[in-house]
Amino acid sequence: MNLNQTVDAAIGAALGARIVGCVVLVNHKGKPLYARAAGLADRESGRAMELDAIFRLASVTKPIVATAILKLVDLGTIGLEDAVTKFLPWFTPVSPDGSPAVITIRQLLSHSSGLAYSRVPPEASLGMAGPRLSLEETLRRIAGVRLAFAPGTGWEYGTSIDVLGGVLAAINGSSVEDALGKYVTGPLGMADTHFFVTDASRLAVPYADGRPPVRMDDPHLVIDDQASGTWFSPSRIFQPDAPQAGGSGAAGTAADIMKLLEIYNGAPGLLKPETVTAALSNQIGRLPRRASDAGKRFSLIGAVIDDAKAAKSPCPDGTVDWGGAWGHNWIVDPVNGLTVVVCTNTTFEGCNGPFRDDIRDAVYKGFATT
Repeated sequence: MNLNQTVDAAIGAALGARIVGCVVLVNHKGKPLYARAAGLADRESGRAMELDAIFRLASVTKPIVATAILKLVDLGTIGLEDAVTKFLPWFTPVSPDGSPAVITIRQLLSHSSGLAYSRVPPEASLGMAGPRLSLEETLRRIAGVRLAFAPGTGWEYGTSIDVLGGVLAAINGSSVEDALGKYVTGPLGMADTHFFVTDASRLAVPYADGRPPVRMDDPHLVIDDQASGTWFSPSRIFQPDAPQAGGSGAAGTAADIMKLLEIYNGAPGLLKPETVTAALSNQIGRLPRRASDAGKRFSLIGAVIDDAKAAKSPCPDGTVDWGGAWGHNWIVDPVNGLTVVVCTNTTFEGCNGPFRDDIRDAVYKGFATT
């Protein structure tokens, strides 16, 4: 079977039962190899999914912000070893023992800062749900909670990129939106990627895991396979007073995300080649990660495979991947020149459920025969 057939089969096996709708894009050496919209953007109205559908991005916002920070590194405006207090003097959380903590830009990018989602205070406001506060007030409340560990001594996924959004806005003297437009989304032509929706008629309706998936309420609590709950507010993308959360607050299309990720797979112009190389490399050494992350380290934009066998992945070592909780996942494989973007409207299945691995495996099975 060729790649079209293997990916079509994987999509077909999930549609209706596990996924309501999706857009899957695969590029090889910068050229489209596969592009398909399947299923429904709105099941109840019967609206079909289209290639230009707009999705709430969740953590797919993170590599956009990270890329803007790396652009500032290239411009000499910021250094990876700079302390966050150089740009946000008031962002001064302390280590678990109460001692002062110096958090660097590199540690924020690589999630080795000690800022963890498990320690976000309930009165803080992020990109998917919660009270509507200013970004600065949100970050001040996050800074009021002790870190999960001293910076540089551990790894835990969290609000680091939200802080970097604040850094980006402070440096640019603007909103996060305007800074991203100046450094990344504007230059790359990511016309639909914003902290608002450019065309509500193209916005995909969000669904939560179920058999079949359940249309989300507002707010909606989704329980993951670790029995942990996450709140989602579908209307948040329409609330201009919600903070422009660099870790989870934007919306955009699969095609826009492909434009971004291709920067890390050979597309010239935005970042220096040496910056791209650094962005894809292990930045956390041998710091322990979760058991579910076996075989993977962390780069400046996502998880990087350093032992494909341990990771149980067909991707070669050096491949970087991540996703977004609204239902997305992506892959940058510089060894084979493959870039994969998968956007769905189903949480969590499209992000870290079996569908993610089904599509990945189908791409590599089909690519092997291409």
